Amino acid sequence: MSIPAYAMTYDNLSSNVLQYLERKDASTVEQIPNFIMLAEFEIAEMMKSLGQQAVAESTMAAGNSIIPKPARWRKTTSFNITVNGKKQPVLLRKYEYLINYSSGATTGTPLYYADYDYDNWLVSPTPDLAYPFEVLYYERIQPLSTENQTNWLTRNAPNAMLYGTLLQAMPFLKNDQRVIFQSKYTEAITALSNEDKLRIADRQAIAQDS
Repeated sequence: MSIPAYAMTYDNLSSNVLQYLERKDASTVEQIPNFIMLAEFEIAEMMKSLGQQAVAESTMAAGNSIIPKPARWRKTTSFNITVNGKKQPVLLRKYEYLINYSSGATTGTPLYYADYDYDNWLVSPTPDLAYPFEVLYYERIQPLSTENQTNWLTRNAPNAMLYGTLLQAMPFLKNDQRVIFQSKYTEAITALSNEDKLRIADRQAIAQDS
């Protein structure tokens, strides 16, 4: 897919940051990928937008209660399985609850799930069949790089990415111009947050009317 000439990319973001900073020295140029990475992490921590929501679909392995999470998983929103052609929710519980619940049980239709660790879920009871399942979750947006020139943030929040990256550069440069970029960054994040709240409100209204 071609990238429009006016779109933000990893390369032109890097170039713009250097122009704003008025720096061309090698030590600063080498740090640009780190500044961009830190900005992405900070924006992701502040936002839980629909741009970061994803759906994972797979099939459980009969007899195995541990299920791998998708790459770049951050937080689970909902979990359901398909039983006899119908979807039914799998409810979130604490890890200790699942351990106690399954201590005397064998296998069956999974009713509960918990975070086993950062990379895996635990379900209980242990699946007795290969149940199809679907998980809605927040993921960390695909990071920008020379190989991945655009992502959701460059397409939908280019100003937040620019000013966020500039803010991350300030401590490294020991040049406290943070106030110059902070207001612009705050404006961009506020606008993005307001859009997010409207989407969430619309989703809740639809859910209540359904």
